Amino acid sequence: MPPTLASLVHHSALKLTVRAGEDRLDVPVRWAHVSELADPVPYMEGGELLLVTALKLDAEDPEAMRRYVKRLADAGVVGLGFAVGVNYDDIPDALVEAARHEGLPLLEVPRRTPFLAISKAVSAAIAADQYRAVTAGFAAQRELTRQALTAGPEGVLAALAAQVDGWAALYDASGAVVAAAPEWAGRRAARLVTEVERLRERPTPASVVAGAPDNEDRVELHSLGTGRRPRAALAVGTAAAPGTAERYAVHSAIALLTLTTERSRSLYAAEQRIGSAVLRMLLAGEPDHARAVAGDLYGGLLDAPFRVIVAEAVPGPAGRPHTETDTDALGAVAEAVESAAARSGESVLVVPDGDRLVVLAADGGAAVAACAAHAAALEAARPAREQTPGDEQELVVGLSAPVGPIAAAAAYKQAEQALSVARRRGRVCVEHEQLAAGSVLPLLADDAVKAFADGLLRALYEHDATGRGDLVASLRAWLSRHGQWDAAAADLGVHRHTLRYRMRRVEEILGRSLDDADVRMELWLALKATSSE
Repeated sequence: MPPTLASLVHHSALKLTVRAGEDRLDVPVRWAHVSELADPVPYMEGGELLLVTALKLDAEDPEAMRRYVKRLADAGVVGLGFAVGVNYDDIPDALVEAARHEGLPLLEVPRRTPFLAISKAVSAAIAADQYRAVTAGFAAQRELTRQALTAGPEGVLAALAAQVDGWAALYDASGAVVAAAPEWAGRRAARLVTEVERLRERPTPASVVAGAPDNEDRVELHSLGTGRRPRAALAVGTAAAPGTAERYAVHSAIALLTLTTERSRSLYAAEQRIGSAVLRMLLAGEPDHARAVAGDLYGGLLDAPFRVIVAEAVPGPAGRPHTETDTDALGAVAEAVESAAARSGESVLVVPDGDRLVVLAADGGAAVAACAAHAAALEAARPAREQTPGDEQELVVGLSAPVGPIAAAAAYKQAEQALSVARRRGRVCVEHEQLAAGSVLPLLADDAVKAFADGLLRALYEHDATGRGDLVASLRAWLSRHGQWDAAAADLGVHRHTLRYRMRRVEEILGRSLDDADVRMELWLALKATSSE
């Protein structure tokens, strides 16, 4: 604890006497300063004990003393020491009354006590306080290190909370709370998720003082990690700003937790290499070998139905080439999936593959749901991005149907097909089951299909525009009746010979034979594509 006016008054060697401000003696003293200037305020920083002999002061002038004392109090001076027996035998009443009026502690310094003795006492007390803080800081560092080695991040948080007499919480890369100490702090930490997300947007290292929820405490947020993007975040809640010892503890915790996250990052890279090998074996039709390599790491995932997710960062509207932000977009998908899996205790396999990200996740699990939610959020934000176009990349995601290890290769193709459809339709995410369910007709809405249909039927439309017949309607009726002349003619209200003539004209204009099943199929799909506009 730093020195206070009370500790100086109780210092037996100084023999100081309190003449005013008795109720404010517990104020810390940052330094003791001697000044005989009539106005020493420009040289004050606040927190000083000012020592004077009134060499240049009219200490018996009430008005002058009121102005003098008020300026000292406004400047943050915590006390005034007046030496008696030098220029004045006693402290003048005008100065005493002014000090009482402003509530500024006024200490009488006897002649036998030199100002140097007071300065030394303050300096010694400050040095002792700093030594205690450093010693306590080293002790805290040892305890935090011991907890990191024996109990992991949870132990570090518990030790840190005890050191700062508050609480601490750890957030993962997605901003979710993964651990807190004491246990009740988890609810309080969860209310700071928005502030943590804003912190993640700043390069590491970064720290902010967050708005305390419900004014319960003061909260500091610190990013963790050595890369450009934070790997995690630490929240520390205290009743007041941490002192020197507490600050040592916080900095030690940041270093230890950063080492933990970086070590986890190395393990994560190793897991990814194993995951890549497992994925290659699955796609090669070797599920037994994949299980053997995966062992306990992904073994549970391969024993139940899973989905294959393929995410890809594609160029933006201006055909911008792939950049580092594309990797960030894929990283955001990976973070969402992995964080959800970790919280639910699921196994998940995440493999970066160039401009793509391949994920194997349990069907119906939290990881698949998190991927869908992430895509839905991007889909919802797309109109705003289109109004303010920038350099952002577009993300597309394809999901396969649920499969087992034997059908992994087929699932990968399904995910690729869904991804291709998502890209063509301008969607963020498409599930393969959506393509397999219902009618094929919605697929004809693709611009490329419509362009093909317009080109194929253009000659027939141009013929009908001259008023020489209704070949398009006749072709549609004939195809819908599977080539039955009488039924199609009845639908059109014409004689079947008329219909036969029109179909010959269709063949002549298009240069194709309606006896060819492929031609009939193409014409029918073209008619459907143009009628869907």
